[in-house]
Amino acid sequence: MIGVQQNRLTISGNARQCIHNDTRQLLRELLRESAQSVAVVTAILPDTTASTAYHGATLSSFSSIALDPLPLVAFSLRVPSRMASALNVHVASPSPSSPSAHFIINILSAAQPRLATRFARPDLYPRPFADTDVHWTPDPQDGLPVFAGALGALSCRLVGPSVPLARLGVSDSVWDVGTQGDVPQASAGSGLASELFIARVLRVERVPVPVTKHDEGDAELYRLPLLYHRRRYTTVEDDTKMKS
Repeated sequence: MIGVQQNRLTISGNARQCIHNDTRQLLRELLRESAQSVAVVTAILPDTTASTAYHGATLSSFSSIALDPLPLVAFSLRVPSRMASALNVHVASPSPSSPSAHFIINILSAAQPRLATRFARPDLYPRPFADTDVHWTPDPQDGLPVFAGALGALSCRLVGPSVPLARLGVSDSVWDVGTQGDVPQASAGSGLASELFIARVLRVERVPVPVTKHDEGDAELYRLPLLYHRRRYTTVEDDTKMKS
């Protein structure tokens, strides 16, 4: 009798896992059909002995979640990652010399698919801030990187430590867009997990103009959002103008 009960429990557990996998796959397919804005989070790595060390990661999930009573945004990062560790250090060990903002979210324009790729592939671009094609300036208050030509930039401060999504019964990310920068793409059973970060928007920064020359068509791209749709970068208009 005990053996029968154990078999039933095993079958029930397998059925639940199949339902979970089906839901995850269907959601992944749906999200591929829904265009997502592309953003790069930039921060300063804490406790570096050398000169100021900047770090950035392309986000595969970013959203505004509230305007009142406080403007709040949220995003997830796969862990382990240097960015996730750096942000949690800022929360866990605040100091009088700490910047008011913990990081900046650069919302990319349609002219910046290459920038998104550079901060999504640390295996190919281990030092993206040293790349001559990456143009940025420090924000005047906290010195955090703001990318020239971005659609917009938000100075943000975390409201608390990150939330491990595994505690919510989510063991890995449903996002399958290949744009989140610190670790390889997660897959079921890979051992990779995600953490949720919620932050208050302190300021909307003034974005520097692009330093490179561009024609009228390129200028239009700087006024349009960079989107990720069906595993490729695009925008709200004809993407034949975009540079790959």
